[in-house]
Amino acid sequence: MALSQSLQQKLLQKLSPQQIQLMKLLQVPTANLEERIKEEMEENPALETADETHDESDTEIADEFESGEDEDFESEGSEDEYDNIDISDYVSDEDDIADYKLKDDNYPEMDEKQTIPFKIESTFHEFLLDQLTMLTLDEKQRKIAEQIVGSIDDDGYLRRDYGAIADDLAFRQNIAATEEEIADLVKQIQQFDPPGICARDLKECLLLQLERKREEGNEVAMTINILSDYFDEFTKKHYDKIQRGLNLTDEDLKAAINQIIRLNPKPGGNIGEVNKAESYIIPDFFIHNNNNTLELTLNSKNAPDLRISEGYKDMLRDYDKGSKKDKRQKEAVLFIKQKIDAAKWFIDAIKQRQHTLYTTMHSIMEYQHDFFLTGDETMLKPMILKDIAERTGLDISTVSRVANSKFVQTEFGTYRLKFFFSESLSTESGEEVSTREVKKILSDMVEGESKKKPLSDERLTELLQQKGYNIARRTVAKYREQLNIPVARLRKQL
Repeated sequence: MALSQSLQQKLLQKLSPQQIQLMKLLQVPTANLEERIKEEMEENPALETADETHDESDTEIADEFESGEDEDFESEGSEDEYDNIDISDYVSDEDDIADYKLKDDNYPEMDEKQTIPFKIESTFHEFLLDQLTMLTLDEKQRKIAEQIVGSIDDDGYLRRDYGAIADDLAFRQNIAATEEEIADLVKQIQQFDPPGICARDLKECLLLQLERKREEGNEVAMTINILSDYFDEFTKKHYDKIQRGLNLTDEDLKAAINQIIRLNPKPGGNIGEVNKAESYIIPDFFIHNNNNTLELTLNSKNAPDLRISEGYKDMLRDYDKGSKKDKRQKEAVLFIKQKIDAAKWFIDAIKQRQHTLYTTMHSIMEYQHDFFLTGDETMLKPMILKDIAERTGLDISTVSRVANSKFVQTEFGTYRLKFFFSESLSTESGEEVSTREVKKILSDMVEGESKKKPLSDERLTELLQQKGYNIARRTVAKYREQLNIPVARLRKQL
């Protein structure tokens, strides 16, 4: 086998640690930004808010270096590195660092009083553990039950098999539990609220909820039979096969569907405060209509007033005034320099986050100007990520991060930014319209139809084409399903 060597040239783009941190910071919801800032301040005492005062912690750091008590401290720099430091870059008579704050009048802020407060609730798992106290259990059973509850995911499902739970109990708590013991306790926990909790899959989740309603009548029993015997057919919408197998009329099937759509496929999703940002919508932006002039403001939580610690500046001044610079003092200066550099970077990153958020939302507001004035969904223009990326000069991935995780509050409601993005559809005149506009018209048609003679997909297609929209029947069917609108025969009322 012959060996050969060759030269290859590749163009690779690698993100620096700072760029990665900046992207992560951009994704942090407004609800969690304050917590993220607190974490940074705990790790870096050179970073503080504008209302903080110099405390003893800074003095303790200085004393620690001067006393020589921290003999194990190893500076990341060297004495030569210290000699290259210009202290005036960090402190000066003009107190330039004191003005190194996150403040920019280009991004108006909403008053703190106008933001939405947090609610304080117990977590989802605490809610379930509270219900455990209502069961009569011995010590072993209680620990097994707690392990089961701890294995339930945030949607309310128990997706770990019994063998894995038994292994966890054996290795972590030295408890020998059989799969039968675990299964028995799972059945008891499945009776907890909310209905459907602790199910192993969607089918069991829905059936658990229906079993609680069995006494309501024959419709519930019929629906249980459908999901028990024809779950796969139901999920694939093979309704004809279900009707033939169970001898159901169209009215029976429609009643069953109405029962199912009222069930909760994620029973754990609305309980507790697993994640504040997910449980509560805290708008990142506010848009106001001031006499037909749109005004965009940032949630004030997005623009905290951060600065470099006064105490750290004072320490650098003191070291700079000293005539003797021993190794200990040089190490202290390097340490302080590193902390100040990190604080400066974090302040810049927050400011960049603020700039990116505002720039992206302002471009969306201008692009969808007519919608923000009227609230009419048919006024939404076709808009994709690339459109906003080109207007702002940002990368498409950056726009995507903002659109997927941020919300804007308007006089017509609060929307996730990705709501305003949609593909386009051509009209007879060649005009590009938003698919969201077509869906809105389709929804209005169904809402205004005669319930005794609902519109078929073919008829809906004809009506849309008459309005000038070039659309195929299969596209109408796809949009109808996305809007959760049943087929015509299931919408019919006698």
